[in-house]
Amino acid sequence: MEVRVISTTPFDDQKPGTSGLRKKVATFQQPHYLENFVQAIFDTQTALTGGTLVLGGDGRFYNRTAIQIILRMAAANGVARVLVGQGGILSTPAASCIIRKYQTQGGIILSASHNPGGPDEDFGIKFNIDAGGPAPESVTNALYARTQRIDRYRIVDADPIDLDQIGESRLGELVVQVIDAVADYADLMASLFDFDAIRQLFNAGRFRMRFDAMHAVTGPYAVEILEHRLGAESGTVINGVPLEDFGGGHPDPNLVHAHALVELTSGAQGLDFGAASDGDGDRNMVLGRDFFVTPSDSLAVLAANAPLTPGYKNGISGIARSMPTSQAADRVAEALGVECFETPTGWKFFGNLLDAGRITLCGEESFGTGSDHVREKDGLWAVLFWLNLLAVKRQSVADIVRAHWRRFGRNYYTRHDYEGIDSAAAEGLVNHLHILLPSLPGQQLGDFKVAFADDFAYTDPIDGSVAAHQGIRIGFENGARIVLRLSGTGTQGATLRLYIEQYEADSARHDRPVQEALAPLILIARELAQIEARTGRTQPDVIT
Repeated sequence: MEVRVISTTPFDDQKPGTSGLRKKVATFQQPHYLENFVQAIFDTQTALTGGTLVLGGDGRFYNRTAIQIILRMAAANGVARVLVGQGGILSTPAASCIIRKYQTQGGIILSASHNPGGPDEDFGIKFNIDAGGPAPESVTNALYARTQRIDRYRIVDADPIDLDQIGESRLGELVVQVIDAVADYADLMASLFDFDAIRQLFNAGRFRMRFDAMHAVTGPYAVEILEHRLGAESGTVINGVPLEDFGGGHPDPNLVHAHALVELTSGAQGLDFGAASDGDGDRNMVLGRDFFVTPSDSLAVLAANAPLTPGYKNGISGIARSMPTSQAADRVAEALGVECFETPTGWKFFGNLLDAGRITLCGEESFGTGSDHVREKDGLWAVLFWLNLLAVKRQSVADIVRAHWRRFGRNYYTRHDYEGIDSAAAEGLVNHLHILLPSLPGQQLGDFKVAFADDFAYTDPIDGSVAAHQGIRIGFENGARIVLRLSGTGTQGATLRLYIEQYEADSARHDRPVQEALAPLILIARELAQIEARTGRTQPDVIT
């Protein structure tokens, strides 16, 4: 099979963000655009030559087309074998599972996570290293550097591979193995959780739940595990068929975009348990009847109760959370006598800690929770963890969380997202805060006295690498915090995220409405950052 060498020129916008390269579909459809980035992967990740690559995505529009292009390029670049999820489907945690189980040299995951899909929406690509996790900055910097000087890519001409039939085929010397996208991941989940106990929970007949797959990648995984292996009634998984445009919805499992699930868990006749996952399966939302579990609280509750599950029966070695995530997990770590790490946002920062055995559980406030079973956050894993706790404790979701608050105190917490704002205005807001930071310590802002104010920087305790400018933190003497940062997960404009946190030890004050409890801090933050004046926004687009 003849290898064609195609001349090309660099694109100046191929710098990967916290979760790879994300752009509009039309950008990826430009001649040479996808090919340049993929060739940069093959040029910089030399272990793939003669090695094995995992390949799959969340099923969004352009997924199948991109897979065929990557397969033809893999054949031209000397890859020996590619493991492709059936139908081109692989959830992000399942891809990590397969990379680790079969000891491959890495994986290419095609997803824009929780961003909308369709011909006019978003697409994404990222490389995961042989440990199964997202590429660290040393790798993404090398990829970007290569894209800036690339002048050719290699590809073969060939008929499309049948992605829907499990089995092996060839592109020249390349073996393309289409694999069951679900089986390996489902087997891993069965080794971590007490499936017998969860099965009894469903068989009792009184427990009612729904899992909203949001017409995204987790549908087949949830049907196999929840309905087939655990015996939940047919229809427990809703919106379970992956669609290229996610059914026209926004596959982000939060209170706004999963509002139909919220309604199902509301009122006296509401479901006992509701859960949802996102476009590529790495995020989760957990609901009880009339009760939303914040991702920060979820991480803390899972850490405190980990020994109740088979996979974590011997306890945990440590916990890590992203800097904007609430400090609820810190209190659990202190009580357990284990380490707790505060990292920048981005799952790649957990990888070294997991590989070194310093942590077992980790999480981000952006609906991501995970452990050392893979090197990605894992939405369905978190749901199964909660089901295991419900099966063992025989309490409601609300009762489990409230008992946790009584023991550790409650960290009132909220995130306000201002989406698609003018990039220049967003940068101006951040620059304004940078100017203020040195003068803030010691100032009295309402009832709160500033203890520190900085732009968060992280030194990796394993390899010594430094990540600076990771978000503005304003901490108060009573432990309350204000955090502001610009998100790197969007494809147009800027998203400003404002995080507010305040600790409450008094259990008599644990049931206050969150926005009411945090109202004074929210006002301080909005005025300090001049959000309305600088962005024109009087209210956030999403509150969680």
